[in-house]
Amino acid sequence: MSWNWKHLREHSPETSEETGAGEDAFAEKRAAMVEKQIRRRGIQDPAVLGAMLAVPRHEFVAEQYQAQAYEDGPLPIGGGQTISQPYMVALMTAVLGLKPSDRVLDVGTGSGYQAAVLSRIVAEVYSIEVREDLRAEAKRRLERLGYNNVQVFQGDGTLGLPEHAPYDGVLVAAAAPGVPQPLLEQLAEGGRLAIPIGDAGYQELELVVRTAGRFERKRLDACQFVPLIGYHGWPEAPPR
Repeated sequence: MSWNWKHLREHSPETSEETGAGEDAFAEKRAAMVEKQIRRRGIQDPAVLGAMLAVPRHEFVAEQYQAQAYEDGPLPIGGGQTISQPYMVALMTAVLGLKPSDRVLDVGTGSGYQAAVLSRIVAEVYSIEVREDLRAEAKRRLERLGYNNVQVFQGDGTLGLPEHAPYDGVLVAAAAPGVPQPLLEQLAEGGRLAIPIGDAGYQELELVVRTAGRFERKRLDACQFVPLIGYHGWPEAPPR
C-alpha cells in the first residue's frame, strides 16, 4: 500500500511551507520519490521519510537540473561534485538511528541537501566542506530556506570539527580509503558513523558504531561517491 501524501506531509518533521519553500509544483514528484525510491526499497523510519518529503530537493540544484531533481540518481552541482541519489541520502540518514535531541556532523556539505534532511530530524547539524565556494553557496541556500539549526564550516572534513564534538552521528558524503581516525574520536559513546569506503572503481557503505570504547564495523551496500579529499582521505581523485 502506498502512503497518502497529505497524511505523510502532516506528520513530517517540517513542511515545505515552514522551510520557506511553500507549496510548490514539485510536491507530487517529491511524494512519488519518497514512496517509490525510498519506502518501497525498505526504508521505513517515519522521521527519515518525513524529512525527505519536507525538503525541496529541487532548491539544491541549478535551474537547468530542477526538472530532474526527484529522479533516481545523483546530479552535478559544479566543480565535479554531485548531490547524492535520494535513496542513498535516505539510507545513510536512516542507518544512523537518529533522535530529535541528537547532534550530527555532516562531512562534505556540497549543495547542503544532506544537511537539510538531517536538520529536520535532529537538534543540531554541523556541516563541513573543503571548498569555500560550495560552503558559501550552501550556507546562503540553507539560510534562505530557513534551516536555522545547521552551521556550515569550511575545512578539511577528514579532521572533523573537534571543537563541537562529540557527535551522536557522523555522516560522510564522500568516499575515503579508510575511516578517518579523527571522526572516530569525535563520535559519542553509542554514536554511529556512515561512510563510503573504497576508490573510484568500487566503494561500499560502512556503518561504524561506538560501543564501550570499541568500534564495531558493518558493510551495508555498494555505492558510488566522489572522493573525500583531505589529510585522512585522498590528496586528489583516487586511481581507477
